This record gives sequence, C-alpha cells and structure tokens, in this order.
Amino acid sequence: MSTPESNEKHLWVSWDEYHRLIERLALKVHESGWKFDMVLCLARGGVRPGDVFSRIFDVPLAILSTSSYRADKGTVQGDLDIAKYMTMTKGPLSGRILLVDDLADSGVTLTKVMQHLKDNFEGVTEVKSAVIWTKGSSAFRPDYQMEELPHNPWIHQPFEDYDGLRPHQLAAWIKKGEANS
Repeated sequence: MSTPESNEKHLWVSWDEYHRLIERLALKVHESGWKFDMVLCLARGGVRPGDVFSRIFDVPLAILSTSSYRADKGTVQGDLDIAKYMTMTKGPLSGRILLVDDLADSGVTLTKVMQHLKDNFEGVTEVKSAVIWTKGSSAFRPDYQMEELPHNPWIHQPFEDYDGLRPHQLAAWIKKGEANS
C-alpha cells in the first residue's frame, strides 16, 4: 500500500521512512560524542525508537508510560498521567539517561517528564532528550531531533493502522494484506 502525499496539515510516514529516521537520529546522537548509560523511552510513541537505540548503543532500556491523548481517538490532548513505576531490568534509574520519544508536540509531556526525573531520581546525573519530530508549537526543545515541523502537521505514523484494528478483524486484515503483497 502506498503512503499518501504529505502536506502542511498531514505528514504521512511509511515503515521504511520511519526506521530510517530512527537510525539517522541514533547516528546524530552517536556523532555528538555524548555517552549515556541507559535509554528511557516514553510509552507508547517512544517504545519503538527506544528499543532500536537500546540495541544499537547496547545499553539497558527503561520504559515509562505516559498518557495525555485520550479523547476523539487519541487526537485531543487531555491531562498528562505519568506512571508511578518504571519498567527496567537493572537497579534504579541512575547515571546519564537518554530520554527518547517519537515527537515533541506541545512539549508538555517531555517538560513534565524531565522535571519528574529531577524530582524523583537523585541517582540521575544528566538527562538529554531525542525525538524524531519537533513541532513548531512545542515549548520543549530536545537535545537531538531529526525533523522540525513548523506547520504542526498531524503525523500519520505507520503503526496508526492498528489504532482502529480489533481482534475480531484480524483474519480479514491479514487476508487483505496478503492480497496486496
């Protein structure tokens, strides 16, 4: 299936482009020379990039769930919830942390998570942030980004097809995909 044409209101991203953007972002972090001890990704949008970073840099991955998009099929921002606990395999969060998410939209989530880390994790010595996209409307400026989007388009990421897919629809979905390949 081909990706629709992007414009100022909609940015359409294919799986291949999505993966290349993550790889290019990882290269940008590497070329900066900054070394970090752990990747902390924000679920859900930062999980895929965080996983790739954790594998490429061979550092542990921690996952922090946040949520602010609930209304109107996830297109209207509500109050931010930060999970009480973080998922990780090794000890407490400490050292130099690379905070990874897919995008800085309004900037509220990244700003509040940065403050949350400062307030609650005294072993953390430094935090830098990396996102694929930063919208012009974002109050947060990440340390690393791939694309600045001054027109604030809605980003159609390749996995959004799953947002409307339900288990009872899987058989037809798979059959349709096989017919298109």
